Amino acid sequence: MSLSAVLLAAGSSPSPSPSETPTAPAVPSLQDAQESATDAAGWIEQNWSTWLAIGLRVLLIVVIAAVLRVAVRRAITKLIDRMNRSVQAVDGTALGGLLVNVERRRQRSQAIGSVLRSVASFLILGTAALMILGTFEINLAPLLASAGVAGVAIGFGARNLVTDFLSGVFMILEDQYGVGDTIDAGVASGEVIEVGLRVTKLRGDNGEIWYVRNGEVKRIGNLSQGWATAGVDVTVRSGEDLDKVKRTLNEVAEKMSKEEPWNELLWGPIEVLGLDSVLLDSMVVRVSAKTAPGKSLTVERELRWRIKHAFDAADIPIVGGTALPAEPEAEDRTAALAPPSVHANTESPQAQAATPLTPPSPTR
Repeated sequence: MSLSAVLLAAGSSPSPSPSETPTAPAVPSLQDAQESATDAAGWIEQNWSTWLAIGLRVLLIVVIAAVLRVAVRRAITKLIDRMNRSVQAVDGTALGGLLVNVERRRQRSQAIGSVLRSVASFLILGTAALMILGTFEINLAPLLASAGVAGVAIGFGARNLVTDFLSGVFMILEDQYGVGDTIDAGVASGEVIEVGLRVTKLRGDNGEIWYVRNGEVKRIGNLSQGWATAGVDVTVRSGEDLDKVKRTLNEVAEKMSKEEPWNELLWGPIEVLGLDSVLLDSMVVRVSAKTAPGKSLTVERELRWRIKHAFDAADIPIVGGTALPAEPEAEDRTAALAPPSVHANTESPQAQAATPLTPPSPTR
């Protein structure tokens, strides 16, 4: 029996092979660490100039963008302040200077300044961001293409919002109306209490507040710019003395023009324009006056009141309209009725009329 057979019989196991022996983790030596540090230092030494150049370029772009943004915003603010300080007449006359509303001018200038500052900041910061990305050698073509597609999608989805915003910008820039104006916007009418880039607030005649989107306004009638016209039609008989009518109206106009507060509301003389129409039984005399904007109805009411008093004093009747038909007198149905005492008397005509007739006797 060989020696190996004896060992196997005794229960001893053979020694493991070299491939099956576990190996301990390799510990880097000092020389390996030195070589790694040398490689890193060499890589940093080769690229530090590029990093420094990129950092300086980014810093320069940021500084220039910040300085330019501050300068542009400050210039816009000074321009808006100058607009607030300068009060110019609408048509170069003293009358036009009275139309300038401080709150309207302030809100209009603030809205214009806000739009200009936002646009300037968006352009400057957006350009700076693209330049910084270009400094890092990032391909901007896919980014710009994606931004273009996203812009088109947002434009289609929010077209009403964009329409309202652009309409509001042009309304403010063109000074179509402002705070305090009375306008007719088609969808609603009333006094403007706030002008925004998207919505305009109106207060109606009954106190309600209308929120009108600027994109929905197709036409605007401004009743507060320039001046208004107060017109009154006076209808008299066709046979009335026209000279007397005109003289009475001129006296009313002259007296009203000298009294307060009508002398401030009237921006021109009250004129008797003449006959507006002549009919068979009446004629219409037209009276007109130029008034402050929005005060035409007040002047018309006062003018009618004074004309009525003056015509009554001058014995000039005012006619017009359809005359009401005379109401027929109500028939008293109880007039033909007699009291019960009359029917109690058998000799009274009522009792005899109520007596049944005697049938005639038959003849043979």
